[in-house]
Amino acid sequence: MAPSRRDLTSVNVLDVVPVRLADWEDHGSHVVLLRPPPHAPWYLLPLEWLRTALAVRRIRLDAVGSAAWRACNGTRTGGTIAAIVRDAFGTEAEPIEQRLGHLIRQLRREGLLAYRDIDPVRGPVGRCVTDMLNVR
Repeated sequence: MAPSRRDLTSVNVLDVVPVRLADWEDHGSHVVLLRPPPHAPWYLLPLEWLRTALAVRRIRLDAVGSAAWRACNGTRTGGTIAAIVRDAFGTEAEPIEQRLGHLIRQLRREGLLAYRDIDPVRGPVGRCVTDMLNVR
């Protein structure tokens, strides 16, 4: 049974499957996330647009965060992603479980990630902008 939305503080991020919601650009050593336009009921839309206008529109992840973002393919758990990043960066990524947990929670709070089996996923899953443009 999935926890209620109020009980998400007890969710172990290493057990959930994060799904990318934001489009992103791959710049080789790092990833830049593109904040999506707001989705809200019509009566809250002016507030959401204001919040979006005041927020950072492009978020640049460091190398470890970029590797974690690339590994979030909608089928891997946080634990599997942590192992992939640990294999790629070794001790440079440690403590990977805490870093990954913080990253996933923050990106979820910002509406850039969702938990596959807990959150309702609205709209298309985020795509890599360079893939959409066929630019390599």
